[in-house]
Amino acid sequence: MSDLNAKHNRLVWFDIPVADLARATRFYQAVLGIRIEKVETPGGNFAVLDHDHGNGGCLVEEAGAVTDKGILVYMNADGRLRDAVAQVEKHGGRVLQPVHAIGRHGFRAIILDCEGNRIALHSHLDM
Repeated sequence: MSDLNAKHNRLVWFDIPVADLARATRFYQAVLGIRIEKVETPGGNFAVLDHDHGNGGCLVEEAGAVTDKGILVYMNADGRLRDAVAQVEKHGGRVLQPVHAIGRHGFRAIILDCEGNRIALHSHLDM
């Protein structure tokens, strides 16, 4: 985990449950435009989202743990929000709410990822 933003940010790490790690890795690489590294351990497989300069998270293989209810995680798509949303359906996800303003906090779109998790994509700009 990165210590870079731990002092000021309440979210310091997240795990996104996925049924198919390879499919979810392809989805998030395309939607977020980032590198994701697969890690295999005796305790289970996971894939770490690139987070060299901030807080991060990973995709964790957990059959039956996927949900479209509960906590909503905002993922950074700053400056490329519309491109990120365009990648969602191409990679097996679904757009629940298209890009829309959230007041002075910027813009978001709410999607279901390819595993069925509800995620918000966020940008300060409507791009």
